[in-house]
Amino acid sequence: MKKYIDDFKVIKNERLNHEYVVLTVQHPDKMPDMQPGQFVELRVDKGENTFLRRPISIHDVDFKYNTMKLLIQEIGEGTRLLGALREGELLNMVYPLGNQFSLPEKPRVLLVGGGCGIAPLLFMGRKLKEHGITPQFLLGARKAEGLIALEEFNKLGEVHTTTEDGSHGTKGFVIHHPVMRTDSPEIDMIYTCGPDAMMRVVAKYARNHNIKCEVSLENHMACGIGACLCCVTDTIDGHKCTCTEGPVFDSSYLKW
Repeated sequence: MKKYIDDFKVIKNERLNHEYVVLTVQHPDKMPDMQPGQFVELRVDKGENTFLRRPISIHDVDFKYNTMKLLIQEIGEGTRLLGALREGELLNMVYPLGNQFSLPEKPRVLLVGGGCGIAPLLFMGRKLKEHGITPQFLLGARKAEGLIALEEFNKLGEVHTTTEDGSHGTKGFVIHHPVMRTDSPEIDMIYTCGPDAMMRVVAKYARNHNIKCEVSLENHMACGIGACLCCVTDTIDGHKCTCTEGPVFDSSYLKW
């Protein structure tokens, strides 16, 4: 898939809480094709120590209005500067990068997200809905305010939640939710993105129940084009660059 470098205009900055911001950006012309699971590399301006771009999952896309949503978790200087962008400012990005989630062969689908890993699942849920599949979502966070875009997820399918402090949904981690505790799951396909430890447990559950599972890795991806080699992951075929061979992998392909 062809890659582009363009300036997008920030048309909305929605602060969700002290940690998360959703940027809605608009392309000046017709946007190229993008798929769920892909990501962008954002240039960070105005920072003294931000010479590297920041990889961010594509949260949602509206091709009719040429807009894209990006979920920014403010962790360091770079993401804080991105979260501070104002309406009307320009955001330069390299896009779309990486591969994509595949479409399932059967309709019983579960999407599992934790923390910022919730981000790409909204776009994927919309894609599934367009193909006549109503998915289930299982979303986890430390506390209720970390559960992002629940209203939008609810428009696409049934939503289950977990929080570590019990402030929303089941108390604990996603693996503690009843949908992941049954020995006879009515699930044919799992897509997951989030903390590495969470995805490993989800992948193990899928393997134990003969469920196909795709994971979207959150490795550090400094360049996004396979040049810096800082995002390599170990697979049954050796080390692979997450940014070019992934970030989406069949969980059985990884040495987990």
